[in-house]
Amino acid sequence: EQGACIFGYQVRDPERYGVVEFDADGKAISLEEKPKQPKSHFAVPGLYVYDERVVDLCRTLRPSARGELEITDLNLLYLQEKQLHVKLLSRGMAWLDTGTQTSLLEAGNYIATIEHRQGLKIACLEEVALRMDFITQSQLATTIDRLPKGEYRDYVRMVCDEGPSAAPEPVG
Repeated sequence: EQGACIFGYQVRDPERYGVVEFDADGKAISLEEKPKQPKSHFAVPGLYVYDERVVDLCRTLRPSARGELEITDLNLLYLQEKQLHVKLLSRGMAWLDTGTQTSLLEAGNYIATIEHRQGLKIACLEEVALRMDFITQSQLATTIDRLPKGEYRDYVRMVCDEGPSAAPEPVG
């Protein structure tokens, strides 16, 4: 797909984030970084997908007042070309911001709760690689002993012992 894709996530306090505004048809019409008067409650959580033109467009950017190249300015270039697509993260999906001490604590507590209740690790890259067939069970087995002893290594060993097809399909 041509253009850029950003994501939108509904938040209670949009003034803390980059915010995307939509028209009546759901098309992005503005982007603002930490606005005092947000035009929507949809934050841009910082995950971006760009087409092959991104490097050339980045070369046209100039540093902001902070002396940095701003990702929002890049996204605005795509928006001006009507090539900025926004996918909204669905209700019930969690995006965890860690920009404040409180939000970092909340994110850590959320992860701990999910892992404890489900007995699964969030973002275990070895597990993801195995389940997506990027590595084989035998390749995973050879890497386990290089991991530090502890709960994480025990979890990866359990995943390896179960094999790539152990995860059931989700309901819904």
